[in-house]
Amino acid sequence: MPVEKVMKRDGRIVPFDKDRIKWAIQRAMLEVGVRDEKLLNKVVRRVVRRVNELYDGQTPHIENIQDIVELELMRAGLFDVAKAYILYRKKKAEIREEKKKILNKDKLDEIDKRFSINALRVLASRYLIKNEKGEIIESPRELFERVAVLSVIPDLLYDERIFDRDGNHEQDLSRVEEYLRTLDEYEGKLSIGRFKLNRYHFERLLNLYRELAEKGQMKVPIDDVIKMLENGAFDRYEDEVEEYFRLMTSQVFMPNTPALINSGRPLGMLSACFVVPIEDDMESIMKAAHDVAMIQKMGGGTGLNFSKLRPEGDLVGTTTGAASGPVSFMHLIDAVSDVIKQGGVRRGANMGILEVWHPDIEKFIHAKEKNIGTNVLSNFNISVGIWADFWEALREGKRYPLVNPRTGERVKEIDPKSLFEELAYMAWAKADPGVVFFDVINKRNVLEPAKGEKIRATNPCGEEPLYDYESCNLASINLAKFVKYDEEGKPYFDWDEYAYVIQKVAKYLDNAIDVNKFPLPEIDRNTKLTRRIGVGIMGLADALFKLGIAYNSKEGYDFMRKATEYLTFYAYKYSVEAAKKRGPFPLYEKSAYKDGELPVEGYYHREIWSLPWDELAEEVKRFGVRNGMTTTCPPTGSVSMIADTSSGIEPIFALVYKKSVTVGEFYYVDPVFEAELKKRGLWSDEILRKISDNYGSIQGLEEIPEDMQRIFVTSMDIHWLDHILAQANIQLWLTDSASKTINMPNDATVEDVKAAYLLAYKLGCKGITVYRDGSLSVQVYSVEGEKKQRVKAKPSKYAVEKLKAVVEAEPWLSKFINVEAILNGTNGKEKTESVGITFSISRPVAAKPMHEHPHHAEKPDVPEEKIRELLGVAYCPVCYEQDGELVELRMESGCATCPRCGWSKCVIS
Repeated sequence: MPVEKVMKRDGRIVPFDKDRIKWAIQRAMLEVGVRDEKLLNKVVRRVVRRVNELYDGQTPHIENIQDIVELELMRAGLFDVAKAYILYRKKKAEIREEKKKILNKDKLDEIDKRFSINALRVLASRYLIKNEKGEIIESPRELFERVAVLSVIPDLLYDERIFDRDGNHEQDLSRVEEYLRTLDEYEGKLSIGRFKLNRYHFERLLNLYRELAEKGQMKVPIDDVIKMLENGAFDRYEDEVEEYFRLMTSQVFMPNTPALINSGRPLGMLSACFVVPIEDDMESIMKAAHDVAMIQKMGGGTGLNFSKLRPEGDLVGTTTGAASGPVSFMHLIDAVSDVIKQGGVRRGANMGILEVWHPDIEKFIHAKEKNIGTNVLSNFNISVGIWADFWEALREGKRYPLVNPRTGERVKEIDPKSLFEELAYMAWAKADPGVVFFDVINKRNVLEPAKGEKIRATNPCGEEPLYDYESCNLASINLAKFVKYDEEGKPYFDWDEYAYVIQKVAKYLDNAIDVNKFPLPEIDRNTKLTRRIGVGIMGLADALFKLGIAYNSKEGYDFMRKATEYLTFYAYKYSVEAAKKRGPFPLYEKSAYKDGELPVEGYYHREIWSLPWDELAEEVKRFGVRNGMTTTCPPTGSVSMIADTSSGIEPIFALVYKKSVTVGEFYYVDPVFEAELKKRGLWSDEILRKISDNYGSIQGLEEIPEDMQRIFVTSMDIHWLDHILAQANIQLWLTDSASKTINMPNDATVEDVKAAYLLAYKLGCKGITVYRDGSLSVQVYSVEGEKKQRVKAKPSKYAVEKLKAVVEAEPWLSKFINVEAILNGTNGKEKTESVGITFSISRPVAAKPMHEHPHHAEKPDVPEEKIRELLGVAYCPVCYEQDGELVELRMESGCATCPRCGWSKCVIS
């Protein structure tokens, strides 16, 4: 009688699956370079036959079956394969023990097993609940259950038995207040099927009920709602909770960090970032400082535009003194962020913006000139806000006026070329400031008629342009999970499944707005006026690896465009359906949506459509949309680590790098790349060492086939032109923006930075962050010997064509973009060598590019206080505080992130 069941190590009884045996044996065969499908199937048949003979319909333990596999491999004379299989079992056992240690558990469940050790370390470090002693008291299963339960609570109150969109009902809200006073009594007493509500779930349900009842939309009293919960009347939503739980634990999507941490917990804040207004009076300035403190106390980040503040030296009417200017008040906000500390391991995250016409713009550009660690505006990213008139002045060679925001008077005129030079130089030297293109942001801004003004600020990482007191409500979908394989083993992308998940994630975020506990009443009110959500993507690099497509190729850019077109189209599809049932966002009637406009540049280029946008636009006009904006691409540092995939829309940082742990050092290898090495019989410690020594890249290694070198590219293998092309192609189909780093090599020039700014602007990017490798000058304390020369990145043919087309279309750009010099690598070399003297800026000396060693670094022989200045800028503060290790941060999506533990300066990721 054949065996039908098998006992797992945690005691569960599951169906006997011979495909799992086949997969394990195949893995061992590939380890030793054996690729023989007939032999593989023969061994599998013998194993299954032996299992049935020995256990005859009984239920063997998984270890018994693995013992049989070992014996059958040896009987078949496959001794090398048997050895590889034994080592594989040993490694798996070590991994299980390490996972138990990380999670503080005696037994692992099936959810624990889905996540890598690295993912579990990140969860344990930042996300799982701990007791007063710092011990983990929550499992990954419990974390994702509390997130999934909260996400479905709005569905209960929008149920047709409860909700009336037209709103003409009165309810006694005193009963809601009574329930809110007795939350503890309902801990675990109410449930949606098998999923229990904790007191914080119940609190958010009561608050949403009150909000909807105040609009007259609740048809039944709160007592009846609770009785329905007690009687199982809402158990139909158990499947919905289960689906969100499945999608997260299968690593298909992840909410942003605050939602994972705070769902079903006391803080309850699910949003990552906010924009805070700051007006030209002391009351407003101090209110902004208060708002920043309240937001960052709860773990959020803030964006501020300081352009309304009068310039330094201007008249202060109340005292007849002189104003200190915007930069001084940036230092005030920076000090507030420093004091808050955000739990001791995450510095405050702020975006400080000053518009290019402000009289203090030159001082602002140089605000981080003396930054050598964390001593100058360490809690700020800074960006210059540029409007079309500046580019016009640059094109025409005209003087550009600077205007006092208090009086509206022109105070002086400057040479725009000189200012542009200074801006590019500081970005080249210090990686700040970035640039925000406000005219591009507002070009398709459908909310401007409703708000009566343009958007003038972004969140700290720049991917969310926001109005005052709006919030980021974000989640990212793992593209790599949609790469499937046909019967012949050829990869394909499952667009139908992707479309389904996009709509589920859009619904998750829409629901999150309703159960969010915002840090300020102004944020609650303004967020719900537009109901802005940000469905994003991660795992782009891994998806392209699996598909066999080079990131920096026309095929790669075509995929990026299609992936983001689907993202926005199907996010809107959900939003239209939700508007039919729940109503459009409150400002819809005053928005440009009513006129058939969409905030998506690709919509206005019919020739590139692959989906029926005209039908969608008609539905939006007819029914409205639930969400004012729908898509973005945020940084996903630790979130992508939890999902075991590549970060955001970035290329992979390194295919192989050395990681240090307490028991020694080992090589971390990108899992998709690892599988390909083994498939081709190239896997060995020697090849891993060579790749690691080659800056984590395979370019120029003779052992690696040319087709692999073309596909498996890292961020520094990709020319900065192609980085911009990637951002521009992705931006085409987003309602908001994309957070991406334009990586440049250490020998890039100021002229390269200027060309990058202009090209990004002309290609429709909404902002740009340039990072020249080593520009933070953070390793000046440990100068190393001369390193081997890196293979120079070359622009793709597609990027070259685009660059030439842009310059040919607008010949004036050739004054700033020297196409031939860019292509031959000599763009502005001599000028950059002397530019430090021109601006009297201390140029970085003996700086080691951050990218050269994306792993454990030797502790520099410098005082402790100097090391501490570099924590959070050059080195990971968590790894240093917990293990005493200096782990170098890597720059991705405009955000410094630790490759070991997932710490990130960005609150989203």
